[in-house]
Amino acid sequence: MSQEQVYAAAGFGQPVPRGQRPAIIVVDFSYGFTDLQYPTASDAAAQMAATKRICDQLRSKGFPVIFSTIAYHPGEIQRLAWLRKAGGMAALLEGSRLVEIDAATGIQPGDVVVTKKGASSFFGSTLAALLTAAGTDTLIVAGATTSGCVRATVVDAVQSGFNVLVPKDCCADRAQAPHEANLYDMQQKYADVTDSGEILEWLQTL
Repeated sequence: MSQEQVYAAAGFGQPVPRGQRPAIIVVDFSYGFTDLQYPTASDAAAQMAATKRICDQLRSKGFPVIFSTIAYHPGEIQRLAWLRKAGGMAALLEGSRLVEIDAATGIQPGDVVVTKKGASSFFGSTLAALLTAAGTDTLIVAGATTSGCVRATVVDAVQSGFNVLVPKDCCADRAQAPHEANLYDMQQKYADVTDSGEILEWLQTL
C-alpha cells in the first residue's frame, strides 16, 4: 500500500468540522524568530503577510486575535530543562527586542499577547481561558516554527477540544524537510492543513 493508503486505512486524515466562532493564535512571530540577524530566526516575511490578512479579517468581525511569545526571566535560564536541549532559546529574555511581536504581523493594541516558557502556546499560559471565554469553537494556528511551537500548539489545541485549522502559507520553519513532514502529520492526525485563501473565503461566510 502507498503511504496515503496506509493512513486512510487507519482512519486518519478526516476533515475537521468548522464552527461559527473562530479565533487565531499566531505562534512566536516575535523578532527572535523573524529577524534574520538572530540565529534563532527564519525568513517569515511572506508567512507574516498571509497571517496579517487572516488577522485583519477576524478583527473586522469581532473574533479574537491572539499572539504568543517566548520570554524568560534571567533566573530561569539555568533551571529550565528545555534550555539545556535548545540553548539558543536562552536569548529570548524578558524586555528584549527578541520577544516583541514583529510589527509586520500587523498586531494591534487590542490584540492579546500570551507569554510562554515552552513550545505549546497553551502550556502555562492563559490561552485556553481566553478562548473558552470567547466561546471559540475553531482555532486557526499560524506562526513559527512549524515543526516546533506550531505543532505543539496544534496538538494541545485539539486535545483541549478545539477544531484546528493550519494555513500552511502562514507557517515558517528553519528548514523545508521538517516543515513539510510536520504539516503532513498534522493533516493526518490533528488539523486541517489548508491555506490562507481558503480560510479567508470561509471567514467571509460567517
